[in-house]
Amino acid sequence: MALMITDECINCDVCEPECPNQAIYLGEVIYEIDPARCTECVGHFDEPQCVQVCPVACIPVNPAHQESRETLMQKYLRLAAVPAQRPPEAAA
Repeated sequence: MALMITDECINCDVCEPECPNQAIYLGEVIYEIDPARCTECVGHFDEPQCVQVCPVACIPVNPAHQESRETLMQKYLRLAAVPAQRPPEAAA
């Protein structure tokens, strides 16, 4: 289950540096999470770090990207084997 950032985001900048998978980036209006990179911190931490630091609790599970813990671990292993690349919309 990848996470998502809702429109309650206040762009406080605390979540982006906490993400060990570099899944969080500044979108057009608010921060966004790349579901292909989000493992909910599985493989790194016991709890999603962005959720822990968010002052407005605007980072729920993304219902469009529900994944088991095993799937998240496989994603973590795949990401750990490949150098981080930013999503195309984050590079613009």
